[in-house]
Amino acid sequence: MKYVLIIGDGMADNPVPELGGATPLEYARIPTLDSLAARGVMGSVSNCPEGLPAGSDTAITSIFGCDPRKYYTGRAPLEAAATGIKLKAGDIAYRCNMVCYEDADTPFEEKRILSHSAGSIEGDESDAIVTALFAEPEFAAAAAEAGMSVNPGHSFRHIAVQSGADAAGLKLIPPHDHLGEKIGPLLPSGSANADVLRSLMRLAHEKLDRHPLNERRRAAGKMPANGIWFWAEGTAVELPSFERAFGKRGAVISAVPLCHGIAALTGLEPVTVEGATGELETNLEGKVDAAVAALEKYDFAAIHVEAPDECTHNGDLKGKIQAIEWLDSRVTKPLLEKLDAHGWEYRLLILSDHKTLTSTRGHDAEPVPFLLYDSTVDTHSGLSCCERDGAKGRYYPDGAKSCMALLFGL
Repeated sequence: MKYVLIIGDGMADNPVPELGGATPLEYARIPTLDSLAARGVMGSVSNCPEGLPAGSDTAITSIFGCDPRKYYTGRAPLEAAATGIKLKAGDIAYRCNMVCYEDADTPFEEKRILSHSAGSIEGDESDAIVTALFAEPEFAAAAAEAGMSVNPGHSFRHIAVQSGADAAGLKLIPPHDHLGEKIGPLLPSGSANADVLRSLMRLAHEKLDRHPLNERRRAAGKMPANGIWFWAEGTAVELPSFERAFGKRGAVISAVPLCHGIAALTGLEPVTVEGATGELETNLEGKVDAAVAALEKYDFAAIHVEAPDECTHNGDLKGKIQAIEWLDSRVTKPLLEKLDAHGWEYRLLILSDHKTLTSTRGHDAEPVPFLLYDSTVDTHSGLSCCERDGAKGRYYPDGAKSCMALLFGL
């Protein structure tokens, strides 16, 4: 028996007025997923524990069987693990996003944040801009005084590490949850270290706003990467062995450092696919091929698709629907064909990690639907793959205890 996990990041949603009250999952054309649901099991699960942030860091940690209430220290340490960064005692890791602030002649705190990803900046440009920033003499001196260094991430996501710092009382806010808002109330707060981070962010904007690389982006009709945003702070983390917990070895195929970090920390193989971007335009076919190759070595493979979440954050409803339809037609359908061609029996668990709401462009901790399918069993449920039919099935209040148990039939 082969076991496959497919995570459509943020594809679950609430009813959308522009879609006649349907959710994107209900509206999208997903014949393969609906066919699996009609022969499988639909239900719902909560992956984001109460009191912790509603995000992929907590949700995907849960899905892989690691209780965030026990193991979660922040998102950045998970992403740091993906790049081999070893955090020491007294180190704090941060997600360091390249962001876009509005072009307005106003004080820094009055500016609005337009994009949490600098308009989905290309990896090479993002690396070049953040490297130039940390090499700029005045900023380099301020960063050194703060104990701050940066590790370019080849996307809008970088990892910053601050040595000898104190995280006590520090309050940092995810930028993607506050697009279009003035940044003053959103900047770091709660401690003396927050003042340091806020000063670095202000100085970064001064140095980047009219940087030649950003002027070139403006001239090309692109958003400038005219700021950095520290968030998702955390200290060193350890996660339990996936093989010891579930008796399976496997691989995680994703374009997102978070997923690779969780894989590395649990003993799974992180797999990077050439051309996989984490955006709508990505190499989905390569991800399917990588999953099948992993299943030739192991019994378990996970495919993570980031695009539904990113499209929702960007206010791109059409893109979210397209991402869901491609998860059906370019991931699930060809994967099934390849599994059948190998003659394997298999179980699939397909779900969203959390909801990402079209109405707010932010995350939500409400339960998400899951689809469980066993190639050897036909349940004749007649259900479809959507939130409403997920709510008709059994509800699992703790994803960390339930998701892998469902997939592996434990």
